[in-house]
Amino acid sequence: MTASAGLEARYLEARCRLRARSGACLGSLAGLALLLGGCGLLSYEPPRAGLDPRPSASMSPRPATPAAPSPGPSTTPRAQVPQPEADAQLLSAAARGDVEGVRAALAAGAHVNARGAGGRSPLVLAAAGHHAEVARVLVEAGGDVNQQDDRRDSAFLLAGAEGDTATLRLVAPSADPAILNRFGGTALIPAAERGHVEAVRFLLEATRTDVNHVNDLGWTALLEAIVLSSGGPPHQEIVRLLLAHGANPGIADREGVTPLGHARSRGYTEIARTLEAAGAR
Repeated sequence: MTASAGLEARYLEARCRLRARSGACLGSLAGLALLLGGCGLLSYEPPRAGLDPRPSASMSPRPATPAAPSPGPSTTPRAQVPQPEADAQLLSAAARGDVEGVRAALAAGAHVNARGAGGRSPLVLAAAGHHAEVARVLVEAGGDVNQQDDRRDSAFLLAGAEGDTATLRLVAPSADPAILNRFGGTALIPAAERGHVEAVRFLLEATRTDVNHVNDLGWTALLEAIVLSSGGPPHQEIVRLLLAHGANPGIADREGVTPLGHARSRGYTEIARTLEAAGAR
């Protein structure tokens, strides 16, 4: 083969590669074969009549087999614990202050407002045990802060009575301050009676609790802070807080005895002075 013939052959071959997927280069291929045949390098036989001159299907490039899709994350649902068992686990964990146990029970399908012995909910059990972090988890999971047990205790009422300000702060935003305990009292009244200064301060400043509510015994928070107290410094401060937030020193008990009358009869001199300064008679 001459140099010019070799160059022409390479040219035809390159052009055919660009057009190889159509029949357009068939003539060029034939020309290339004739050229090479003329040089004694290829014996060319033209296609027989009646035969399709295009490349057979067996010679066409096969389409690539698509790769199998990689398996995605498992969608198998987590096995659920039977409802009564999950509820029992939640109630037990809440009562002992087990935060992770509470989370696990909720994840297993426990009802956040399940009722246990005495009708107590997980939130009521958490409040009774001063387990503020457990109360936080339960509130975030939708726990009902107003749900009351068989003794009419709710998480809000119990937190007030126990002086648990950490739990009070968690449940107060959703709590109804008008819900009453079994004595017909608000959360403020037992907090005042028991000398829980910070709980009283929070209830007065951060909630809509009625400072002059009268319970079934005929007592207000101010009366209970005197009648059922020792008259010491915590109760002296509570009397000041109640008066500063609108407590009426003129509301007497069912026998007609006023807060000042009770303070004087018990020898609570400091409380009596505070009442007198507020205009009590």
